[in-house]
This record gives sequence, C-alpha cells and structure tokens, in this order.
Amino acid sequence: MRYVVNEGCIGCGLCEGICREVFSMTDAGVAVAIEVDVPDDALDTVAEARDGCPVGAIEEV
Repeated sequence: MRYVVNEGCIGCGLCEGICREVFSMTDAGVAVAIEVDVPDDALDTVAEARDGCPVGAIEEV
C-alpha cells in the first residue's frame, strides 16, 4: 500500500508529526510521502495522518 500527497497540501506538517516513517516536509514547505510501500508497523499511523489531514491531501494509491 502506498500513499501520495496531492497538490492540495497546505504544508501544515500534521502528517509528518503523526507518521515520520512515511511523510516529510520539502524545502518548498509541502509534504511528500515515501515512494515505497508503507511498512506494516506504520499502517495505523499513516491512516491517522490521512484521516487527520485538514484539506484531504493524502490519498491511498
């Protein structure tokens, strides 16, 4: 399972704060997700980050 951060990201940093294993902030001030399958031990926190995103910018692909 993989996740992406779409262009709607406002750079609040919530996803990185919840799940650093998957999300990080770029120099441009927006979030990105790792480009490999989410590790099993991060499945709960990545879902929490997705559900908590204030603009719904995190999508499962």
